[in-house]
Amino acid sequence: MAEEVGYSENFYAGADYGLDPDYAGDLSTGIFPNYRFPASSLGVATDPRTANQLKAVSDKLNTGAKNIEVSGVTAATLETIPEQHLKEIERLKKLTGVNLTFHGPTIEPTGVSRQGWNESHREQAERQMWQSVERAHRLDSKGNIVVTFHSSNGLPDPETKVMEEVIDPETGKKKMKERIKEFWFVSNDGQFQSKTISPDYFKSKEGEYETFDQQKNAIQTVIDKQNKDVWYRQLQQLSFHANNGAGIIEKVLSGKDLDSGVKQKASENQWLKIYSDYSKGKPVMKVVEKIFGEQDKEVVGKQLQEFEHGDLYLRDAYQDLQNLFNQAYDTAKKGEDKETLKKLNDYRQGIKNSLIKIEDPMKLQEFGSEIIEGVHVLRSIEAPESLKPLRKFAVDKSSETFSNVAFNAYKKFKDTAPIISVENPPVGMGLSRADDLRDVVKASREKLQKKLVEKEGLSEFEAEEQAKKLIGVTWDVGHINMVKKYGYDDKLLEKETKTVAPFVKHVHLSDNFGMEHTELPMGMGNVPTKKMLEIIQKYGKQVEKIKHIAETGTWFGPQAFGTRTPFAETLKSFGSPIYSMKMAPYWNQAYASSGGYFAGYGQTLPEQHFSMYGAGFSGLPPELGGQVARGGSRLGGTPME
Repeated sequence: MAEEVGYSENFYAGADYGLDPDYAGDLSTGIFPNYRFPASSLGVATDPRTANQLKAVSDKLNTGAKNIEVSGVTAATLETIPEQHLKEIERLKKLTGVNLTFHGPTIEPTGVSRQGWNESHREQAERQMWQSVERAHRLDSKGNIVVTFHSSNGLPDPETKVMEEVIDPETGKKKMKERIKEFWFVSNDGQFQSKTISPDYFKSKEGEYETFDQQKNAIQTVIDKQNKDVWYRQLQQLSFHANNGAGIIEKVLSGKDLDSGVKQKASENQWLKIYSDYSKGKPVMKVVEKIFGEQDKEVVGKQLQEFEHGDLYLRDAYQDLQNLFNQAYDTAKKGEDKETLKKLNDYRQGIKNSLIKIEDPMKLQEFGSEIIEGVHVLRSIEAPESLKPLRKFAVDKSSETFSNVAFNAYKKFKDTAPIISVENPPVGMGLSRADDLRDVVKASREKLQKKLVEKEGLSEFEAEEQAKKLIGVTWDVGHINMVKKYGYDDKLLEKETKTVAPFVKHVHLSDNFGMEHTELPMGMGNVPTKKMLEIIQKYGKQVEKIKHIAETGTWFGPQAFGTRTPFAETLKSFGSPIYSMKMAPYWNQAYASSGGYFAGYGQTLPEQHFSMYGAGFSGLPPELGGQVARGGSRLGGTPME
């Protein structure tokens, strides 16, 4: 946690750089002089591109970093890290006293892929994340290592929000307003669609979509309408199949297309018995000839084909009825809609004894009537949620994954279970805003708490405390700064940080200008780091445990200025004390001092001085134990060469 200390310029930086006296000047987050973060709260991340994380950690240790984040960002790279290296890294941790955190692989926790969504994809993501948590535990088997996962990876932004300049109709002046330009929704079969918000001038007045809340309501209105349209189209198809099938059966049995002579030769039961045998592949022509005679055999054959068409229509209708009933029942159960559940249960109880009729062609008429009754029941209830807002869907699925991973961690490791920390990805990706992270963490904690009570026997209080301990947020100040390319300013960033602060367990530091994910050292961009960290200190409940990890891969990567660590720059930008007493001098005073303590006095103790006059015995003549050969005795009058 930052310490409030006095500001004192008591570190002699030497002479300046003559051509530019301000060279290597301020590189600051603005935190000091009022607050100074000690080096013990700051750290660096290892290179995520290498599987040799043992060497990467060792290199960072050589810089004096107190906190190091081991990188397993790429799943394929993580798979190639030897198990022995993880144990060796833990040994280094014990020897040096360094604190370790772990960045897990960037995996889509919802299970969404390019092909859409299905539960098997989510379960696969959960297994990958759980394995990385198990491996991270080997880095700190006695503590609660923080393991960071992104809230999404590849998911589109569920709601594209921007700040736009508009004209106030009352004053005629320009002002900035937040608008939702586009939103995504997902169907029950896991397919995604996007839609833009536009006023419905037929039903609403102009100006009813001006406020942000009105736009949020508009999204729900659009989705509700889509759900009703989809539901009624499905019911229409079901009704068509059911009534068409029942109508064909009725027409055949009534003999409407037959002359009176043929019609009177067989009863309804005889027709049904003939069709029952026909549908089972039994020979029926002898029976047909016996009842109808040779001359009507062709007519009866056509009637049997009509029977078959009607039967198939009813079977299709029954399959549709099953799917729609299950969808309606599942929605009512999740929403605890007792009235709808009663209607569905009453119908289910009534049809239970009739289900055998689908296998008995002799009962086709009754079977058709039961299906048509089911259509009436489904029409009488509210349209179920066949389409959902992507944000709601993503929060539900990702929280299921995070809660399961945290539950497995507690079940296996108990008091040393790793902490699952959910990080905001760069703005523009899914679940990247503060309210997204807040809702994901709250939902994950609720699900974990329920699992701990039901499966591990914890009390409600104990389960709640464990859920708060084991699931939190990694707040990346550089990622959230990218809202600026959507027209936002620093005020929004303060609001975002205030929303997420109570859940923050870990902080990632990087700087940029709000347009691209450039990962500059702190103080080189326009991230309002000072204000954001002050808010976390004010509203965060565990700020004293938070570690701040500098992620500056772009600036220090091989494509830019080499692979050196940004630790010194980070200490400078935060004005950290050089010594552990948390007092002057400070890194911002000492960093990049271009002059020396003896600058201006000329070359002191030059190398020629030692070779000429000697710095040891080697410069003495042999008689004094040296190596410089002489032409004669020093006492014989021969001058020294």
